[in-house]
Amino acid sequence: MTTEAAARAIADDGIADDIATIAEKKRVALTYLSEAWDGAIAEGVDPEIVAHAALFTALCDLISTYGEEPVAELAETLPGRVRAREFTVDGRTVQ
Repeated sequence: MTTEAAARAIADDGIADDIATIAEKKRVALTYLSEAWDGAIAEGVDPEIVAHAALFTALCDLISTYGEEPVAELAETLPGRVRAREFTVDGRTVQ
């Protein structure tokens, strides 16, 4: 194996580790959010109100991190992603 090939293999392993770490963090985050969501519903908050509050909070955080324009560009992708059933819960793995 050449030095260049070895460097690529190490980089690929690092990327795979990063992807696995991100996937695990997404699973943990979804668990926390699901628990909070269920708690709000149990307290009598309507699901659509929880959804709006979650979207508001998510958008505020994204704007704080990335700014308005990148978040607006992300939002423009949502109709197609919704129509493609990307967010439809049917037992698939969370993206």
